[in-house]
Amino acid sequence: MAYELYYWPSLQGRGEFVRLALEEAGVDYSDVARGWHGVDKLMAAMKEGPTPPFAPPYLRAGDLTIGQTSTILMFLGERHGLAPQDTAGRLWTQQLQLTIADVVAEAHETHHPAGMNVYYEDQKPEALRRAQEFTSARIPKFLGYFAHVLDEKDYLLGQDVTYADLSLFQVLEGLKYAFPKATARVLAEHPQLEALRQRVAERPRIAAYLGSERRIPFNEEGIFRHYPELDA
Repeated sequence: MAYELYYWPSLQGRGEFVRLALEEAGVDYSDVARGWHGVDKLMAAMKEGPTPPFAPPYLRAGDLTIGQTSTILMFLGERHGLAPQDTAGRLWTQQLQLTIADVVAEAHETHHPAGMNVYYEDQKPEALRRAQEFTSARIPKFLGYFAHVLDEKDYLLGQDVTYADLSLFQVLEGLKYAFPKATARVLAEHPQLEALRQRVAERPRIAAYLGSERRIPFNEEGIFRHYPELDA
């Protein structure tokens, strides 16, 4: 089955977690909004069907339209060998993914703590205060948790990669871009996380994707933004 991914064409954002899973699975997909009149198609498709998504990313798979990053990944993971087959394993993978979603939300709030529709430049004092807490307390707490789960395993669930590992890779990449100093301090205490990041980056399909034009560079329009004044 060829999938259709709908997400903003110039951002990694939450769509990148889905792209990584699709790339690792080695399945055919189109990144619709990056094509001809892509954004118009994205906006129009959000109004169609009995189960319209609230916002991108969303995935079309045959007659299914699936919204919410974690739900999309659960669907792809179970279909393409990126999640365990047993109920306990599937739930544990999704639990890890939802915790990753918490990290993503808090990272976004560092540059938009006062409102989604307010420019960063108009909420700098609030952003600085929020980022100070994120870099001093929340990054260590989140990454410490994932380091504990990983322990000495190759991947979060053991020897096999799951969509949660791909998503944790993306979070580590994003944190290293947005908060290089704060993230380096924490990773120095948890070398197994850096080892996981490198292990995922070297997987053949992921490595090919990272080296291609399909991988959108981090930028100051996405979730992970590098404002040096926020990197304490």
